[in-house]
Amino acid sequence: MKKRYLFGMGLMLLFGMQAQAQQDEVIEKIIQEARENSQLKEIAHELMDGIGPRLVGSPQMQKAHDWAVEKYQSWGIEARNEQWGEWRGWDRGITHIDMVEPWVRSLSGMQLAWSPASPEGGASGEVIILPDLQDSAAFQAWLPNVKGKYVMISAPQLTGRPDYNWEEWSTEESFEKMKAERTIFERAWQARIQKTGLGRRELPQALEDAGALGILSSYWSRGFGANKIFSAYTKKVPTVDLSLEDYGMLYRLADSGKKPMIHLNAQSKETGVQPTFNTIAEIKGTEKPDEYVMLSAHFDSWDGGTGATDNGTGTIMMMEVMRILKEVYPNPKRTILVGHWGSEEQGLNGSRAFVEDHPDMMDKIQALFNQDNGTGRVANISGQGFVNSYDYLGRWMSKVPREIT
Repeated sequence: MKKRYLFGMGLMLLFGMQAQAQQDEVIEKIIQEARENSQLKEIAHELMDGIGPRLVGSPQMQKAHDWAVEKYQSWGIEARNEQWGEWRGWDRGITHIDMVEPWVRSLSGMQLAWSPASPEGGASGEVIILPDLQDSAAFQAWLPNVKGKYVMISAPQLTGRPDYNWEEWSTEESFEKMKAERTIFERAWQARIQKTGLGRRELPQALEDAGALGILSSYWSRGFGANKIFSAYTKKVPTVDLSLEDYGMLYRLADSGKKPMIHLNAQSKETGVQPTFNTIAEIKGTEKPDEYVMLSAHFDSWDGGTGATDNGTGTIMMMEVMRILKEVYPNPKRTILVGHWGSEEQGLNGSRAFVEDHPDMMDKIQALFNQDNGTGRVANISGQGFVNSYDYLGRWMSKVPREIT
């Protein structure tokens, strides 16, 4: 997160709160504090490296909520965790995947969120591909073949290069040829799934009910070396996402009749129903304490990585803005609130619950700034459909020093 965008957020909160003469002095102090005493790296390290991913219902999510409250309080800012509901508790363990036939290789992959665990010590089995069958009746007749096996349910990728890299280094003819072949293959795989008569959620459950040892998938992000890790739909056997290259290798081996075997040990633990929270912090207003200017960023993440881009960046930005404002502008005219929402990834649950739990506050919120766009330059600010918002945003941004914007 570049510091100049942090300056802009703090300064936009300031405008309209003070007379111009006072604004200039506070602006300089905000810029100075952000440049000379930035805490962004320290906050990011504590959250992303120290706590890690923040899957709703996980121990790390609760640890993050408690850490944020403690961090705000260390800055002299009031903070609290507000429970808004409950969620399925789950704690990720190790994932070890080894191909043991036709030769030995450790594979790169991890279990999906909320995946059931392997038997203690793991289990070995042949890897097979979901076949292209005529219809749902043929699929039902084939189902007994999955017993004791791992079933591949994703299409393998024809290339591991992102399109921008293809376009840069290939001829126009080869680039267009690759895209056409990819489209044909993807459509054929979608048709293969549809002919089972089951959706993508129901298919893994049907396979596990028929005795499959586990489900193998690969959800490529279309970026170099990165897959997307979301939630499992199985209830008894593990679902594992394999890297693009390892998935492709297993697919080719199975497709050519080599009968690859893997040993999978994916451990996890169900922890029962867990309370879920939003973390709220505030700097009380002095003149209009019942009117609010609000910051927000969702706090939860999927747990395939550390949750840095989505949405650790927004989280640390809002925390640093609050820290600087408390240091430089501790007595705002209106109350400044920040909401770190839980379970955004499953349907904006935390923020929606906050609205339901605080109906009396909604008409008193004068402005809300949300960040969930990851890293890089802030190219635009959306007014979210509020007709006059662009007039305000334009006026506020015009007062931010040019070297910052």
